Amino acid sequence: MFKIYDISMPIHSDMAVWANVEAKKPEIRNIAPFAQGGVYESELRMNLHTGTHVDAPMHMLEDGAGIETIGLEELAGTARVVDLTHVSDSITRADLEPLGLVRGDWVLFKTANSFSSRFEDDFIYLREDGARYLIEVGVRGIGTDGLGIERSQPDYPTHRPLFRNNIVIVEGLRLADVSAGTYFMVVAPLKLSGVEASPARAILIGRP
Repeated sequence: MFKIYDISMPIHSDMAVWANVEAKKPEIRNIAPFAQGGVYESELRMNLHTGTHVDAPMHMLEDGAGIETIGLEELAGTARVVDLTHVSDSITRADLEPLGLVRGDWVLFKTANSFSSRFEDDFIYLREDGARYLIEVGVRGIGTDGLGIERSQPDYPTHRPLFRNNIVIVEGLRLADVSAGTYFMVVAPLKLSGVEASPARAILIGRP
């Protein structure tokens, strides 16, 4: 027996978005009601960084590659959910060192962010020294339950070093109902090309 955990954010017009900017909220509108032609059809307009999404290096590096360069094989496989719900501000090297992370790990951060449906200015983020540690370890990818992996810091000292070291970043996960442990992970971004990010459906498969 196994259990599927949907760790994606639901997309709707009043969902949490970065910095609570109203213009970043998805717009979903009906463009064909039944009364006009017997079918129902809707249109969605949203930022590529809405909800659960995968960032590509192009997001932060002027010469960075687009989302099409991140293969599905990089977004599926074993992943570790680590419980960092005790962290009150930022995830540091000291928080990560006791976790026993090893080269090739995919690590998903479960923090207080997963228990809020709103964007908070003081959300838990990965500090620069934490990012440097993960680079030293040689992790393959990082998933965070914040809408960003860092706050708006000068020169983006978390994103940029991770991208330069080919570490995949997934943001906007929902991990409130997932216990720490090892799971099979699948993150499926839209098949876009030439852009810096893509919304994604993310699931974990494990034992109930």
